[in-house]
Amino acid sequence: MSGRRPEHELRAEALSLAYDGDLVVRDLDLEVPAGAVTAIVGANGCGKSTLLRGLARLLRPRSGVVVLDGRPVHERPAKEVARTIGILPQSATAPEGITVADLVGRGRYPHQGWFRQWTSTDDAVVRAALEATATLDLASRRVEELSGGQRQRVWIAMALAQDPDVLLLDEPTTFLDVAHQIDVLDLLHEQNRDRGTTVVMVLHDLNMAARYADHLVVMAHGQVLATGAPAEVLTAELVGRAFGVEARILPDPVCGSPMVVPIGRFHGAQTTPGSAVQPGSDGTPGSAGASGSAPGPGSAGASGSAARSHPAGASSATGSAAAPARAG
Repeated sequence: MSGRRPEHELRAEALSLAYDGDLVVRDLDLEVPAGAVTAIVGANGCGKSTLLRGLARLLRPRSGVVVLDGRPVHERPAKEVARTIGILPQSATAPEGITVADLVGRGRYPHQGWFRQWTSTDDAVVRAALEATATLDLASRRVEELSGGQRQRVWIAMALAQDPDVLLLDEPTTFLDVAHQIDVLDLLHEQNRDRGTTVVMVLHDLNMAARYADHLVVMAHGQVLATGAPAEVLTAELVGRAFGVEARILPDPVCGSPMVVPIGRFHGAQTTPGSAVQPGSDGTPGSAGASGSAPGPGSAGASGSAARSHPAGASSATGSAAAPARAG
């Protein structure tokens, strides 16, 4: 896969998206930061997946426009857009009997043409994508024989083989156990850090979104509630508005990014004296009782400063391809 990525302008202007007359995204404005990792979060049905499909040219706007480098994305040929933008949809279906290697190879389709057939470069890109997703040993297996987690990694490999400058991923950690979730998010971070790939991903895990994203987009009812750095956006008040749940915002003990701790009906804010952080009135950390003041985001308390937004001890950072799911 080739070197440093060029940066692209990708934005939505007064964008409305619908399915069969059912409006899901409403008059939405959004600018995707070039060369950054953006996470889109929000409750089920708020329009996250639909927005991603609109950005990728898979769903024509009811009104408004998606702009890629100064031109409406729907005015561009699909193959041209696919050389710039890759997408991993929420539910992807592989042709029956296809092997892993053949499916990942289909990611090279946008780069083929009358005068540009398969080359050794394509072989190298596919192999690199398989290695990056730990699926090389599955190359000869049929996709339908794989577990859900293995399939998900294969679809991510196909997205990487497409070699796009902008990578859109709808719930890339679906079906994955916690170890593979971290592997995938680290891989996406590396694609961004080492190659400048612009990454936009829908995530349900607010704490992983806060840890890995440079930029957070919070949606509710088809519109954007807030955008910005996770430390600026994730407040107890905003979590309540977006998800309808009471929560406390504490510093992630690994990296100092905001950590959302939801409060249910059976687990209230009771604490053991002198041992737990006492939340402030806005849900952010207050005093830590007998143990001293609680560390805020970006600090590690007595242990020194923590790395910004990525797992300690890892060269963490972050980084598409078939039939879409309906709404999200």
